Amino acid sequence: MIEVRPFETLGRFDNDWLSARYHFSFSDYRDPQRMGFGPLRVWNDDRVRPGQGFAPHGHRDMEIITYIRKGAITHEDHLGNRGRTEAGDVQVMSAGTGITHAEYNVEESDTELFQIWVEPAVLGVRPRWATGGFPRGERAGRLVDLPPSEWSKS
Repeated sequence: MIEVRPFETLGRFDNDWLSARYHFSFSDYRDPQRMGFGPLRVWNDDRVRPGQGFAPHGHRDMEIITYIRKGAITHEDHLGNRGRTEAGDVQVMSAGTGITHAEYNVEESDTELFQIWVEPAVLGVRPRWATGGFPRGERAGRLVDLPPSEWSKS
């Protein structure tokens, strides 16, 4: 069942560098009626101010997808991955057995993104990170596979 919720009614967090809206319970926002949808646990709308971001922190056994709507985000992790994902592109991170990472907006304007967390079907996999482009041109607006050849590990 699709439920339409006005943006203004979503859970929220605001400070001097982050404006976040939560579609499901997350962080200090709790709504027992909105704990996720199946394996989908998090869908956040974030706006990160220039020169700011999420300091190094860890995750485990979660698939984290970040779709950049405006601007860009720069990722670094303890595995040596580093890369920039810009508007219209997506990054994926399998936290698996554990990964420590940071994400910063090193741009001169706000970055807007969706961050989506999905519980994995298999726990304890090797952590990984990759970034790739969403389909453009003929494939835009259609449901298509994104084969591994279209992803780059930075």
